[in-house]
Amino acid sequence: MKETLIKVLKREKESPSEEISGKSIGLIIDGPNILRKEFGIKLEDIVEALERIGKIRVAKVVLNQYAPQGLIEAVVNQGLEPVIVAGDTDVRIAIEAMELIYNSDVEVIALATRDADFLPIIQEAKRKGKETIVIGTEPGFSVALQNAADYVIKMVSKVEE
Repeated sequence: MKETLIKVLKREKESPSEEISGKSIGLIIDGPNILRKEFGIKLEDIVEALERIGKIRVAKVVLNQYAPQGLIEAVVNQGLEPVIVAGDTDVRIAIEAMELIYNSDVEVIALATRDADFLPIIQEAKRKGKETIVIGTEPGFSVALQNAADYVIKMVSKVEE
């Protein structure tokens, strides 16, 4: 399972790329979309996959007000910053991502989501010269999002094992 979890795809290639190795990464995790029990994806798996690529400089997990306390504690214990939002999380994810896009200390934008709504974020990051990574899982991992990003990390859910 670990080998599959950290498979980095660049477009049609199946091998990890050295092109972004060692670069500074800004990570935004769409908590309600990715951190669901049915997917079985752990925060440490996402962090491990990205640390093989570069150095995570900024890492935020956007959660809604219904997030269980245990999940918030897990986010903090992984060294990530929880961002709790009352209501829909999409706008806050967009704001956090735009801050990373305009942060000169961040070279790579990593977005953990399956949602095609964030396609404009990937496009804007690329327009501003940032490399992009999308991290997601099936079912429902947007093909448009995968095709727009420079790199794709497909996480394997426990159901697929």
